[in-house]
Order: sequence, then C-alpha cells, then structure tokens
Amino acid sequence: MSLPITRLLFAVALFAFFAEGCSTARTAKHVVLISLDGSRTDFYMDTSWPAPHLQRLKEEGVYAAGGIRSVFPSVTYPSHTTLVTGAFPARHGIYYNVPIGAKKGHWYWNENAIKCETLWKAVKDAGMTSGAVFWPVSVGAPINYNFPVRRVEAGETGNNLTIKLPFITPPGLLKDIEKKTGRKFTASDLTQDDYAQSKTIGTIACYIIKTYKPNLMAIHFVGIDHKEHEYGREGAPVREVVRVTDSLVGTVLQTIKEAGIEETTTVIVTGDHGFADNRAYFKPNVYLARHGLIKAHKWAAKFHAAGGSSFLYLGDKADSADVLDSVVALLKATPEYHQGYFRMLDRKTLDSIGADPHAFLALAMKEGISARNGTDGPASGKNDHGGGHGYDPAYPDLHTGFIAVGAGISAHKNIAGMGIKDVAPVVAKLLGLSFKAPDGVLIPGILADKGNK
Repeated sequence: MSLPITRLLFAVALFAFFAEGCSTARTAKHVVLISLDGSRTDFYMDTSWPAPHLQRLKEEGVYAAGGIRSVFPSVTYPSHTTLVTGAFPARHGIYYNVPIGAKKGHWYWNENAIKCETLWKAVKDAGMTSGAVFWPVSVGAPINYNFPVRRVEAGETGNNLTIKLPFITPPGLLKDIEKKTGRKFTASDLTQDDYAQSKTIGTIACYIIKTYKPNLMAIHFVGIDHKEHEYGREGAPVREVVRVTDSLVGTVLQTIKEAGIEETTTVIVTGDHGFADNRAYFKPNVYLARHGLIKAHKWAAKFHAAGGSSFLYLGDKADSADVLDSVVALLKATPEYHQGYFRMLDRKTLDSIGADPHAFLALAMKEGISARNGTDGPASGKNDHGGGHGYDPAYPDLHTGFIAVGAGISAHKNIAGMGIKDVAPVVAKLLGLSFKAPDGVLIPGILADKGNK
C-alpha cells in the first residue's frame, strides 16, 4: 500500500512543480493590444500633441523613442497581419491591402488567407479567450469576441454594418451591447463623421473587456490614418483626431481598471506604419504601355502600386527574363529614375526583407512620391495634397509607435532596433503561449527580468 501512496504523492508534487512553472512563465493574465493606424512617435514624444494618455503611458513603461519598423510595403493589412503572426508578408501571405486581380471593393478580409500561425490560434490552443475589434484580416478567425473589418464589395447589397453582421462573434454581440448601452447601431456609426467609427470601435472594445475579460484583446483605431491621408502629417484635423483617439485610449484604460484586471493586464500601444507628406506621383505603367508591354486586353508586364512602392508582375513566364530586362532598361532610361524618384529592388533584395515572393521586381519610391497604377496621361506630376505610406519602412517618418506598460513590463525604458514583427513574441511571452514567430524575436529590455528569462 505504501508504494502507490508514494507514487501518488510524487505525482501530486510533480503536477504542482509544472503548474508553478506554467504560472511563472505567464507574467500577464490579459494583454490589450491597441493599434493606432498611422501612429507616429511624435504623438508621445512631443508634448505639443494633444495625447496626454499616450504620453503618460510612455513615462510609465517601455517605449521606442525612434519608433519601430513596419514591413514592405508599409500598408495596413500586411502590417496588422505581421503584428499577430510575427512574420513578414512573404511568410504570412498578406502581401498588400488588396489581392492582385481582386474585384472592386474586395480586400484581404478572411483570416484563412494567412499562411502561418496567428496569436488567435495560439490563444485558443492554450484554452484562453481572445477578442478583436476592427482588426484587419480577421473574418472567420478563431476569436471568441470579434467585430471584424468587412465592407461592401462590388455586386453586394447592404451597407458596411449589415454586410458585417454574419461575421460577428458571438452572433448576439451587438444586440447585447445595445441592451447594455441603450443605443441602436446603424451604418452611420461606421462613418468618419464626428469620428463615429472610432467611437464605435471604442464602445465595442470596452464592452468586450468589461464583460468577458479576454486574455488577448486587440483593438484597431483607424481615424488617424484617414485624416493623415487627407491632410498630411501636420494638418490641424490630424491633431484633433489624435486628441479624440487618445481620449478613446484613455477610456480603454479606465475600462480595464473598472473590470478589476488592471494589476494583471499589459497594455501595448503600437501601430502599422508612419506617414509621409505627398509631393509627387509616378506611374510606371505609363512607360510599359508606351513600349507595348501593356495592351488593351493583354499584358506582358504590369506594376501593382501600394502607396510608396510598386511591384512588377510578368504575364508570360516563358520569356520572363527578357521581359524583366526590358522593363529594367526602359525604367533606367526615364527622367524619373535619373531624378531619384525610385530605387529598383531585385528579387534577392525582396527576399531579404520578406516581401511578396511573386513579384519579379519592386520600386521603392523616394519618400513623398507615391506610385500609381494608371497607363494614361503623364508618367509623373506634382501631388501636394495629403499624405501616404507604403514606403520603405527604413524611412524614419514611416516608423510607427510602440509603448508597453503594465504586468510583466520593465520600468521606464527606451528601446531601439525593434520592428512590428517583434510585437507578437512579446504578447506570446507575456501570456505564456506556445507560439513561435517565424521572423520576430523577443527584443531584450521590454519584459521585466523574470519575463526575459
């Protein structure tokens, strides 16, 4: 009888040991990941910006004074997918906002387009819960409480709210919020009028946090990006939307406190890309059309623009080498090339930065010069309205913000050398997830000493 009892006691001790190991590996019970689309370091490094909550968080936790690097192209959907996979676009498969050849209005909505593991799946596999509001490429994702991005496409009926209803989880989420708040959601709640969309995102996110307390909560505030596109980096409306967005971040922080989870929660505020002011445009397809490479119903070569970059696709793979040589030669002969409008990135370079593996060549535009797809009219011209992104993420203006504060995070510290690919490893480590980022690494200094071990 004594031997089984001994074995039982040993088993109990062993279980306790591993349970303790798991609990020490997990330094936060909740992570709230907030993405401010178009976020820049100015907002928390320069106190002239009306962002007191961001500036306070920066003083309390870890931050990147010089920002963190995006991906190439530095646009929203590839970037947000990198945030939750720790992978470059070449690995996760979301190369642009819009798939090549997609019908009008169709973007990368569905999570099943992602080719590697996501934090959503890792959280689910660990028996934890997750929530997301307006996170790109999240339709159909294994997220417990999800209000994804989905808009009306060509040929579809309805509006940007009704088209989204079948993809919200749980199905009664909006009705539950309406009962709690006494408000009725309409399509106007997803417009830019009076920052309605940003406020709606905040309302839904705070309800999920307070009601369900998910282990991972991801929130995507989009208003800053819209105003920067319209008014550039320094327009007065940009300052106003930063003020509104910062106040919504403050509301999220207050909700965490009211939910009783402040002491066990880590808050990460980051973004997808920075912004550059527009100065000019370039349409490389104009030259391809002039040289017969693009015709009315057939093309041998064609560029796909992504803001501050453009990617070359070839139609006939049999003579791809000759066509590629022709494209390179004709671009090198253009006045725009000699004026430094763009750099040409070959396939080897694209591989090294994790860009679209199907492109034969890419143009990295000079900061402030945007790429366009058109084949008619002048190949280039002045464009002094608004701002854009999609540029080489090495440009300092294209760096995005990063602040981390709360459970498991180091005391006030500036970190450098980080990219958005390195955010997912931080989240995974905090929650003790079995998750391996394909390209991201855990940057030293972000986590408190116990978390870095």
